[in-house]
Amino acid sequence: MARKSKSKQEEEFLKAMFGLVGIGSFVGTYYYTKSINISTVVGIIAIGMLVAILIERHVNKTERLKKSGIAEIDQMDGRQFEHYLGLLFKSQGYSVKVTRAAGDYGADLVIARDGRKIVVQAKRYSKNVGIDAVQQIHSSMNYYGASEAWVLSNRNYTEAAVNLAKANGVRLINREELVAMILKMNPGAVPEPKQILQEIPQATRTCDRCGHPMVIRKGPKGEFFGCSTFPKCRNIKPFQ
Repeated sequence: MARKSKSKQEEEFLKAMFGLVGIGSFVGTYYYTKSINISTVVGIIAIGMLVAILIERHVNKTERLKKSGIAEIDQMDGRQFEHYLGLLFKSQGYSVKVTRAAGDYGADLVIARDGRKIVVQAKRYSKNVGIDAVQQIHSSMNYYGASEAWVLSNRNYTEAAVNLAKANGVRLINREELVAMILKMNPGAVPEPKQILQEIPQATRTCDRCGHPMVIRKGPKGEFFGCSTFPKCRNIKPFQ
């Protein structure tokens, strides 16, 4: 079960308020005026004000997402995303090491600052991240001698992943936090995501079984190409 983001919960709350405000305004006004016409006008005005608030929120959110470059991040493959995050953490004063593609023991990045060593797993996903990422990054802490474990994704997390992370002290950085992290940077401190897409070509391959694009995945033995339609198609090829 996917966990709803804070902004999604707020939007649903505001939408639920439409009916309550409209009915409340109508009933309250009618109680004092005994006029259906006046009560209807007041109810419509109240709903109109809520609509205006929602529109303003939507416009601000759209501009914020556009400025962050999250749409371009959504187009990255795993290697591009790791490279971008490495630059992002460096801009914040961390020393950064990108682990090997093969035998990374569950961590994509190892970052350090102020005596803290942190293992990070990067998940550039098109869906919510599950418990596997939490298990893998937590198990990598002892190998790298890290004091903290983070999972960072351009998406959100399943409820199971959130619960497991809390139990194991793993920090989950979701889409909203990633956008906030990007927007806090000084302009020009890190190349824009679209520059990363241009400078680091994506490794592409087509599935020879179903014809769909294959994507880079990571397993115990390193990176490999897996069909993007998994689990419908389970075709895999070595990454070369």
